This record gives sequence, structure tokens and C-alpha cells, in this order.
Amino acid sequence: MAVQVVMRITFLLLLTTYELAEAAAPVAKPNCSDSCGNIYIPYPFGKTTGCYMNDWFKIVCNETGGSPKAFLPSINMEVLEINITDPYNNHYFWIDPGLVRVNMPIVSSNCKNRSSRHTGGVNISGSPFFFSSNRDRFISVGCDNLALMTGINPMVVVGCKSNCIDKSMIEDSEHKHCSGFNCCMTTVPSGIKVFNASFIRGIKEEIKTSEECKFAFLADDKWLNSRPKDLSYYVQFLEYVPVVLEWTASEFTTMDPKELRRRNSEGYTTDYGAEYYYCLKGYQGNSYLSTGCQDINECESETLNKCPNKSDCVNIQGSYHCNKPKSPVKIAIIVICSSLGALFLFTITWCLYKIIKKRNKIKLKKKFFKRNGGLLLQQQLSSNDNNVQKTKLFNSKELENATDHFNKNRILGKGGQGTVYKGMLVDGRIVAIKKCNTVDKGNLEQFINEIIILSQINHRNVVKLLGWCLETEVPLLVYEFIPNGTLFQYIHEKNEEFPLITWDMRLRIATEIARALSYLHLAASLPIYHRDIKSSNILLDDKYRAKVADFGTSRSMTIDQTHVTTLVYGTFGYLDPEYFQTSQFTEKSDVYSFGVVLIELLTGEKPASLARSLEDRNLSTYFINSIKENRLFDILDTQVRTGGNKHEVMTIANLAKRCLHLNGKKRPTMTEIVMELEGVQNASPDQPNSEEFDYVRNEEMGPWNDILFYQDQV
Repeated sequence: MAVQVVMRITFLLLLTTYELAEAAAPVAKPNCSDSCGNIYIPYPFGKTTGCYMNDWFKIVCNETGGSPKAFLPSINMEVLEINITDPYNNHYFWIDPGLVRVNMPIVSSNCKNRSSRHTGGVNISGSPFFFSSNRDRFISVGCDNLALMTGINPMVVVGCKSNCIDKSMIEDSEHKHCSGFNCCMTTVPSGIKVFNASFIRGIKEEIKTSEECKFAFLADDKWLNSRPKDLSYYVQFLEYVPVVLEWTASEFTTMDPKELRRRNSEGYTTDYGAEYYYCLKGYQGNSYLSTGCQDINECESETLNKCPNKSDCVNIQGSYHCNKPKSPVKIAIIVICSSLGALFLFTITWCLYKIIKKRNKIKLKKKFFKRNGGLLLQQQLSSNDNNVQKTKLFNSKELENATDHFNKNRILGKGGQGTVYKGMLVDGRIVAIKKCNTVDKGNLEQFINEIIILSQINHRNVVKLLGWCLETEVPLLVYEFIPNGTLFQYIHEKNEEFPLITWDMRLRIATEIARALSYLHLAASLPIYHRDIKSSNILLDDKYRAKVADFGTSRSMTIDQTHVTTLVYGTFGYLDPEYFQTSQFTEKSDVYSFGVVLIELLTGEKPASLARSLEDRNLSTYFINSIKENRLFDILDTQVRTGGNKHEVMTIANLAKRCLHLNGKKRPTMTEIVMELEGVQNASPDQPNSEEFDYVRNEEMGPWNDILFYQDQV
């Protein structure tokens, strides 16, 4: 920290000297201060009325009690740094352009010797600021601590679970920072403006986790990497940690490209909608001000003029040279001779350019192939342990032509792991091409994992992988094209484009999904857990046959493995409560998610809906309560109630109920589910009365209050 202070003071001294010598273009409004201590305050920020754009950007400089400190009273946070500089030439600031670094309180629980005033989290809704998904991380500190971010989209579950380890082991081992022991870390969703945290009681009875002091907070990733000690020890001495906020210029400026060029600046837009403006190279100032960015005259600068004599520096068409001024005749002779030389060398230069460009393109493709895990993928697919089906390695030009250079009109859909485009190959086949959103380690591993898993699968009810391309900036996967959309659309978006599906179609689709999952769990070369079964991941082909898709989060298992321990991941409404409590995903977790899909087919209701009461917001709870209260026929979808055989409906309802049992061991296997569904399809129809549902209603279901507790936490 002391080194950082010295570096910042040195920079400020150099910057002050430079400004005095060069008479630099202003970064604040006229007659407005542009600093608070060592904090740089450019417009639209300011300290006094008329110096800032609006009250959101007002800075209060507290100069009492030692060194001055800057605060943003609009969001009640101390400011550590503000930056609006060139994103590609940022030599002086620790953070990126258009970002504000602030101090944010730590949320704690059950800490006796700690202040209790920071238990309510942070809410900056309505402001132009939001937490940076690229720079901020969610941290949970404590033994056997499952912490969740609250206040975000209720359909998204974000959190992590830290295991217990003796602190003396941390000092002597490689378990430093957030390795998962006493501390865990995960990424932050984009665009959030509300942060709070809840702590879930641990399940290990031998550890009194309720008596443990626990922490949760957001922190700047670069700050985390600079910490010298283990966070589980270090955080107990902290009350605030640095957090990066992004802010958008679109709310206070309407600068068009012509205005940007007049001000000698450029615009820069991130993936999350934040817009910044900065000065072009060779200019300085503030593009948000009417004065814009002003040209730097190197010849008049004592620091930038590198000529032996100041009089030797000349400006020729905006380019500065250390040459003595030439007469017009001499300049004409130089231009003519240079033109003849350039003409003579043009052909050779052009040929060399073509050769170098081709060579660089090949090198770039090799670089992308290696960075995207191509060597590892080749090794995995060539291994004798993998029963790999025949797939094709496409080149980038083929897929660019197939999608009209990834035209936005070809987009079929966007998901958490990528964007899917519709394309046509040279042989006339229609395909779906999946392109990753961003290139980071987490997304890359999901793409490689999906390739390896899908290359082992050959089943009529699983979407088929045709090939891949790794020589582009982001990996691309090529699938067979499934034309009729998702099961979610046919259940919940009933219109002319997605017609109603009958009870017989629903029963067949459920059977086909079950067959696919049974194959993944038992018949594949290695057991595969899908981990994200939901109606939006079930595609329907031209004959309305079900195809299970999206294996980006799936996991392969060895023969002797019964579960996989992971960070909590899933879609609200489909998430297995047992997996949520233990972080151990088993084949029965897929069974639970399949049970929710069965309920969707029966009721036509969404897995989570704010339109229902708080108690029945979760579809599983709503379904079980309806059975207990003998109201099952009241919640059935019209197509099921009018077109379904009562005995068949009762059987499927009972099957769905058993799939949703909170004890995973009491749920049926996918093989048993397939046998029951096929039995229903082949059985002769009977018409029992609705009283036969009593045996479904009266069977013990387990502690469903746990799910209600989970809803309240989210």
C-alpha cells in the first residue's frame, strides 16, 4: 500500500509539472477544481454547483482530519479513483476508462466484535452507476459457509460455498486467497445495482457453523490479487473494500459521430451498454466539455520536443519532424524523388505485404486454436477412453460464409454461454452454429466440455454435434438444425407460431426426454449428468420429436463416481433442493429437474411465477399443495384436462411427485421413469373417477418448507 501511495504522489507531481509547462486542455469546467487531495476529478464529476453534470456526479471533498477524502453523496460512498482516459493508452490509472473505484462496506453475520451497521447491503438503483461484472468478484469468507447474493434477478442464483480447513494448514500450504477453503469466490452478473447477501446454515453437525463469524462482499479483482495474506484471516480487520463501478454516458450526452470528430475524440461501448468517450492520440483534454480535446504541439513542448534544437522541430501536415525548414523547391524535389522511389518499390512491397499478411493470418489462427484449447481437445478426442463419434473440424471461412459473416438477422437465440446462428453449409445442409459470448477461462472450459460430451453421444433424442472450429477468436460449435423451437415456447407461448400440443404429444415428448436422460446416465460410454434440464433446453424437430440440448454445464463421471461436488449452478424452479444444500450433484438431481418439466407439461404453468402467491411461487410447491388439497384437476392445462385419460394423468402426476421427493435416494431412476412412461403409453385407457387421486395426495412428501425457505432467501 505504501508503494502505491508513493507511485501516485510521484505521478501527481509529474502531472502537475506537465500541466504547468504545457498549459494542458482543461478536464473540468472553467473555474472548477479538478482534484480532491490526490483524487483526479474530471467532468461530468465536480465539487461545486455548475461543475458537475447532475447531482449523481457531485463530489464532496472532506478536508478535515488529515488527508482530503472524496465522497459521492448520491450513493454514499468514498471515491478512490475516477478515470476517463484512452482505454488503449492508459499508463497512469489503475482502473479502466469510464470507471469509478469506491469503498464499499463488508456484510457480516454473527461477528460479536464487529460493527453491525453494515448489514443491509448497498442499493444504487436509479443511479447511472452499476457494479462491474468484468472487475468485481463476489467473496464469501467463513467455515462451511454457503453465501448467496440477494437483491438481483430472482430467476438467477449466484453464490458459492466455502469448505472448512484448519488455519495453520493455510499458512503452510498453497491454499491462499480464495481457494475454496474458508473462502470462496465467484463472478458477478452484469448490470446489477443492488447488492446484499444471505448466509445459509452449514449441514455438517460436527461443526457449529451457526457460531462462526461469516463475511460476504464484492471486491475489485485487481485489489484481491494484490493482497499478501489469506483473505479468511485478512478480512476480519477490514470494514470496507475497493469495488469498481461502471457508469454510462448515454444518460447525459447525445454526441453523434460528427460531434465526436469535431471534439477530436472517440466513443467506446462495452458489452453491457456502458458508453465512454476519450481523446484521440496526440490530443489532451476532456471530450465531455465543449472545448473538447486539443492538439498537443510537440514543437512548443519542453518535454515532448526531442529535437537537439527547438528551432529544428517543424510541423508538416500534423506530423512533427526534427528537420530544418526546406524551401518550396527543395520540398518539391524531395516529393518527386520519393514518388519515383515508391513507384519502383511498389510491386515488391505489395508482394511482400501479401506474403506477410497470409503468414500472419496463419499464425493468428494457430494462436487462436491453441488458446481455445485445440491441443487439449485433440488429445481428449484421440484418447481410447472416449467413444467419439465422427465429427468435422470446420475452418473459419466456411462458417463465416454459412452465417453471412454472423449477420444479426441469422441469430436463433442467445443464452448464458453463447449466441446461436442459423447457417447453411456448401452442401446445402441447414445447421445451428453456437458462438461464445466472451473469451475467458470459465466459458472456454464449458465449450470444450460440451465438445467432449457431445462427441460421445449418439442418440435420436439428443441434439447431434456435427463439428467445431477453434481457429477463430472464440470457439464455434456446429449442430444439426432443429426447426421447431423449444418445448418452453409450445407450453408457455401459445400462438399461431407455436400451436397447442395435445396430451398424447406431451406424453410422447416426456418419454423421449426420459429416454435421452436414461441413455446419458447409463448407456453412454461414461455416465453424464446434464445439470440444466429445463423446457427451454428441449428442442422439437420437424416431427415434434424431443431433442435434449445445451451440454455446456454437463459433467462426465467415472464408473465408480456417484456424485460431483460443484459450486451451486442452475435455473430457479428446476434446481434440486438437495443439491442446493449439499453442493453434490447426482443423477437424481437430473431426475428432480425432469419432474419439474413433467409438471409444466401437466399444468402449462411456468416453473417460477410472480403471479402466484408467495407460498406457491415455486411450481413444485404449487403442484404438491394442489395434490394435498385435492385440487389437481383445477390446475391442469386445458389440453390435458380435456384430452387426457384420467388414469394416465393420475399416473404421470404420481410419477412427477416421486421425482420431486426431497430425498434423492427415494426418487426413481431415469430407467424406471422410462419404463413407467412407456407402460402408460401402451396401457389400455380406463376412466377412473377423480377420487383415485387420494393415494397421490396422501403419500408423505417430505419437508417442503425447505423450498419455501429457499424462496425467501432468493
